[in-house]
Amino acid sequence: MNTDFQVIQNVLEELKKGIVGQQELLESLVLGLIADGHILIEGVPGLAKTRAVNLLAGVCDVSFKRLQFTPDLMPADIIGTRIYNQATGGFEVSKGPVFANFVLADEINRAPAKVQSALLETMQERQVTIGEVTFQMPKPFLVFATMNPVEQEGTYTLPEAQVDRFLMKLVVKYPTKAEEIEVVKMIIQETKLPKLEKVLSPDAIINLQTSARKIFIEDKIIQYITEIIQATRFPKAYNLPLEHLIQYGASPRASIAFANVARARALMKGRTNVVPEDIKTIAFPILRHRIILTYHAEAEGITSEEIISKILATVKVP
Repeated sequence: MNTDFQVIQNVLEELKKGIVGQQELLESLVLGLIADGHILIEGVPGLAKTRAVNLLAGVCDVSFKRLQFTPDLMPADIIGTRIYNQATGGFEVSKGPVFANFVLADEINRAPAKVQSALLETMQERQVTIGEVTFQMPKPFLVFATMNPVEQEGTYTLPEAQVDRFLMKLVVKYPTKAEEIEVVKMIIQETKLPKLEKVLSPDAIINLQTSARKIFIEDKIIQYITEIIQATRFPKAYNLPLEHLIQYGASPRASIAFANVARARALMKGRTNVVPEDIKTIAFPILRHRIILTYHAEAEGITSEEIISKILATVKVP
């Protein structure tokens, strides 16, 4: 346990060398890595979303591919296709860039739904079917997707089925004034960033994921998770006047995500068990993309974060 804790701290320290601020983003990326889940990152352009993923890939000795999503991208550009070989007179499979340990889907909502859906099987089943042949993805396999706010021009809405496959949705805020001053200084002084050490091998990542699955989680914590999820589906049962605001509550994937990320967070904090604070801390990235708001809620400017806050304030903590 202590060894795992130290390894995680080493990873975080290396990541901090390459970026100013964004502590929560970096920790959440590492949590996703340990919990073995895909991460969706939303924020306006220029907030180091892509850089953070590049840094994580830099400290891990893994294969890494970046896909720039654009309106003219095709599914075959992601997963690959079958190509006719004139020499042999037969078709051969040409694998796409998705075959890597880490895949960065940059600005994923700049491409239409049919292209985004090319990642569905890959993310859920960790496999790709091209023609009649199914290929298993390498281990570990994680998709990191960045997206611009849907209000921005030239963006498409992500299908609910795909959004639900992301373990967490992270929202990146503007840096503080002090952090932005440091960023500007670093650029105008042309300060060279220190070379990051490759702290994690694929086997080391898998070992961390295995250690996280061994973290103890009490039945009362599982009950707490379930109560939170139920409150998103049946708010009236919890005396929450939210039924007119929630179109769809969180799916069972959210319950599983809670358990996995909570155990990863306990490991990151050097503990052998999950505590209620873990659940409350990770509730927003777990739920914000899984609670589908009604038109009424959107018209009133109510956000999923506000609803999550009300649920956390109402559901009894064990």
